[in-house]
Amino acid sequence: MTGRKKQKIRIARPPVREESADGGDYFAVRPARLGQRLEGLSTLTKPGVRGFAGVEAAQELLAQTMRKDRVSGEVLDLSAAGGLLGSLPGVTLRAVEGSAAALTVLEAAGYELMAAVPGDTLQERWPERARTVALTLAGDRGNAYVLAQVAWAHAQTPPGGTLYLAGDRDKGFDRYVRAAGAAFGTGETVARDGGMRVARLTRRPGPTPPMPAAEGYEAFGVQVTGLPGVFSAGKADRATSLLLETLGELELAGQRVLDLGCGAGLIGAWAAKRGATVTLADGDLQSVRSSRMTLEANGLQGEVVHSDVDAALGERTFDTLLTNPPFHVGRGVVLDVALQFLAAASRRLKPGGTLYLVANEPLPYEAALGEIGPVRELARAHGFKVLAATRAQD
Repeated sequence: MTGRKKQKIRIARPPVREESADGGDYFAVRPARLGQRLEGLSTLTKPGVRGFAGVEAAQELLAQTMRKDRVSGEVLDLSAAGGLLGSLPGVTLRAVEGSAAALTVLEAAGYELMAAVPGDTLQERWPERARTVALTLAGDRGNAYVLAQVAWAHAQTPPGGTLYLAGDRDKGFDRYVRAAGAAFGTGETVARDGGMRVARLTRRPGPTPPMPAAEGYEAFGVQVTGLPGVFSAGKADRATSLLLETLGELELAGQRVLDLGCGAGLIGAWAAKRGATVTLADGDLQSVRSSRMTLEANGLQGEVVHSDVDAALGERTFDTLLTNPPFHVGRGVVLDVALQFLAAASRRLKPGGTLYLVANEPLPYEAALGEIGPVRELARAHGFKVLAATRAQD
């Protein structure tokens, strides 16, 4: 297509690593690399956790600020990642996460933890609310998701309690602080480092802002329900559309199909409508909830699993694996997770089974796909490519 602007994708990590191919390195929990400003603190991490192999810059500034304020006692972190705030002197951490990778790390670290997403009630887990709440805004997940985070933080902070809010100026932090301030009644930005910001707010009595509603749309004969922050929540993305257009004649009746990285569930629901027995898996709990709602909206049967790649899939194997793998973790372009999707295909495909993948044109997946079988390019359009690889018969 003439005149089309080329996509610019900077790959932040080596595209292929020998130790990632067998899955052992990807799933290993290890100490995070922390800068001098966090001397005396520690946290664990693994691929798939935001900020890997260190911590996010906003979370780093948050920990510095809370240490300077000598925060102690029970602290509820609604975006705990690997649990950095738990290493602050005198802090007992209540760690909340929706990331399966981060939950693995938090469990390994021995923290009190809960898998939850914005809007969930935490009172059954912790009947008394902590006086201090911390939240790192996920500005890269969109306006609706961040407003849901702010409303959730308000609901979890008792009157007179303190919220520490961290985020990126370039991802709308100042706007979100104003929204939080309107709900909390008082607060100010107390720390700045480059583009990173931390605000401290004290909650006054008052109503909690409403949670943003889910979105809905129809695509490829599927009614999709997209919760805030879920990839392609409001409309079908161009890559997934190219994949499903390309596979329009694929026979799936009676096949066991895995939609890996299911997002709002469009691919898995599409396969279920074509007669497949489907399993949908995603490392993001909000996406898992969204996919379940999509299946329900269409009257379809399917299993939806919250899983760090394929870690929660037990011994399941599949005839077909469909995926539009993620290559962003937070702000960065990071291929560890996507390459582990391909390693999972090697583990999960039955002999003669096929992986169908859609990706941005520049992403170098062909070598890793070749470990499954000969690579075929089925389509290339709009800056994306559809690739396939079939596992050899034993």
